[in-house]
Amino acid sequence: MKALFLNCTLKKSPETSNTEAFINNAIGAFKELDVEAEVVRIVDYDVKFGNTSDEGEGDEWPVILNKIKEADMLIIATPIWRGDRSAVAKLVNERMDGIMTEANETNGQMPTYNKVAGVMVDGNEDGAKKAISSIVFDLSEQGFSIPVNGFCYYVGEAGPGPSYIEAEGDKHKFTNNMMLLMAHNMTHLARTLKEKPYPTQVEEIGKKAEKMSQ
Repeated sequence: MKALFLNCTLKKSPETSNTEAFINNAIGAFKELDVEAEVVRIVDYDVKFGNTSDEGEGDEWPVILNKIKEADMLIIATPIWRGDRSAVAKLVNERMDGIMTEANETNGQMPTYNKVAGVMVDGNEDGAKKAISSIVFDLSEQGFSIPVNGFCYYVGEAGPGPSYIEAEGDKHKFTNNMMLLMAHNMTHLARTLKEKPYPTQVEEIGKKAEKMSQ
């Protein structure tokens, strides 16, 4: 089993990222479940704006998309900016729209069917639940399955303050509890879907919906 983390920080490597520290804590939980993990810091790549799988010359999104296709689980991790997900996280979900045109010929399912997704949010201000809601909706529409408690977040006390590393968020019980639930439930659902993938005939359902709508 493999989990791919997309770090949607605004900071390029090797600058310290609180989101990266949060991810590293989660990786430990997944490794205990025999899940291999990889982290991609989006801003280290030249990802073009758009909503297709390939925006042409110089676009490095296809490299990341191939990693997504090879993984069993995808976790989008984002800091909070202005009370919502980062612009980088928004860019990722916009580019994921391209996957919706890549249905297979067997049953019309997107390559994301039978893959599990989760969300991690960190910051020092309100906005975690708003960010999670937006990302979870996008991922579900884009073909991923979201398990029970498939997200976790850390925001500290209300109002601006120390971020994850400085605040020792790795010792925050509520956050750690959510993180462990996310790892266990994502892994269980991914293993279940590997054994019993969705039988949904997307193309046939589309034709039936068209007939119903006449």
